[in-house]
This record gives sequence, structure tokens and C-alpha cells, in this order.
Amino acid sequence: MSVNCSVIVSTYNRPDALALVLEALRLQDVAPLEVIVADDGSGPETAALVASVAASYPVPLRHVWHTDEGFRAGAIRNRAIAVARGAYILQLDGDILLHPAAVRRHLAFAKSGTFVQGSRALLDRRLSEELLRTGRLRTRPFERGVGHRHNSWYLPPLAALGTRASRDPLVRVRGCHVAFWRADALRVNGYNEAMTGWGLEDSEFVARLQHAGVRRRTLKFAAVAWHLWHDERSREAVPVNRAIYDETIATRATWCALGISSPTTEVAPPPVSPSPVAPDAGAPPPLA
Repeated sequence: MSVNCSVIVSTYNRPDALALVLEALRLQDVAPLEVIVADDGSGPETAALVASVAASYPVPLRHVWHTDEGFRAGAIRNRAIAVARGAYILQLDGDILLHPAAVRRHLAFAKSGTFVQGSRALLDRRLSEELLRTGRLRTRPFERGVGHRHNSWYLPPLAALGTRASRDPLVRVRGCHVAFWRADALRVNGYNEAMTGWGLEDSEFVARLQHAGVRRRTLKFAAVAWHLWHDERSREAVPVNRAIYDETIATRATWCALGISSPTTEVAPPPVSPSPVAPDAGAPPPLA
């Protein structure tokens, strides 16, 4: 592929799910340039897993970590975007399992001036626990426990049917499976680190991309993904984050003050020795 791609996988204290995600990425029929684990303050078990897997991984596997100060997915994603070497970013949560052709399909679908919202099938608790126990990396569309099962159909000839623009391009924005050009993320200063706690951090980022002229496209039936079950996250930060999001919409902002170019948190190596972090992963590179 002519486009080089960095896959960013965000995680927090779920090494069993992360292990499956990394294995699914290992088995891609077209490998990304690198995989970066964006770790929102996990303990040493996650760092040890990444170090162990990295030793035999087919592409560079890098680990960017910051201290655990609550949900700060935007901040750690910014650190990962800043050190990414790929021109294109495929961003996943640490419980998203990809079909073996997903990276190839994303790269074939990539288009200048756009970002891509991916879809995912939802696996219930029983089925998720079975996959974690057995190491199975995918499900069948009509298997019991698969929700949004149409999103588990790998039917590339139908992919064009899913590209129609939404009437509201901010509907169903999900940062768990999204792809964008790194240059576009830098242009809007990445995620807004004023938004801490779960809720709307991905929608606010996407809103600024769209205000900057980056158009949404949706990829279905090709880059298939399965989302492992997890507990519902606390929603106590939603009102504060909603106010920030509403201000972004009202002002049609394209830039956030607290973003990639103005990091507010110290980025340190994860708590494991030897560190799996590449030498330049402790601080963002120049954005020039």
C-alpha cells in the first residue's frame, strides 16, 4: 500500500483484551507501519504484556503511558498521535478485534480531506468471556451473543452502500474505531485535554475536524470489527464535557487550547524494566 499507517490502541488495565487485540493486528494480511499502545495509566501487567509481545511482533510495537489520574483518553491519544510515524492513523479501543483484512481495507478506503468512522459488532458478556478464555479472534454473524450483527458481515462488494453521508455527521461518532490523517489531527491540535472523564471527547475532536473541512465517510462490510463487552463507564463527567462540546459547535472551533501542541501531563516510561517504549516515545516530536 502506498499509504503508511500507524495503529493506535488505547487501553486501561485490561491486558487480557489487549492481548487479543494485538494478536488480531499481528494477523492482518497487510501489516501497519507500527502499533502504538496508548495506555491511560494501567499498572505493570499491561506494560509487561506489551514488552513480551513486542519481542516477536512483526512490526514495531510501542507503548506510550502516563500516570493514572482518572479517564484521560484524549491526553494519551494525543501523546500517541504525536509520536506516530504513519501518515494515516487507525485508532482503536483496546477491546476491538479486527478482521484480518481490516487494515488493508482501511488503507484502500483512505482519501484526502476525509476521516472514516468504522463500525463494530457488539459481543455480549458471555461471548466476550468465551473469546478471552479461548483466544478466538472473531465470531460468526448469526452466533448467539452478537449484537449489531450486520456489522459483522464481511462483504466488500457491498462496502459502497455504507459510504453515504449521514444527515448529521456527528451522529454515532465512536472513537473506538475511527481513522484519520495525522496531519488533520495536528491541524486541529488533537483531542481536547480539558475534557476529562468519559463522554463526548471523540465527538468534540470530530466536530473540530469537520469545522476544518475534513469530511466524514463511513466504512461498512469491509473493515469488520468486534467489540468485546465491558462494564458501563461512569457518566458523571458528561455534563461538563457536554458544555465544552456545545461551545465547540456554537463557535465552529477548529482548535483547542489544551491539545497536542500544549501537553499538560508528563509522559513517562511505563512501570516495567526494560522499557518497551521507543527512545523518542517519552515526548512529542516537533510539529513543524
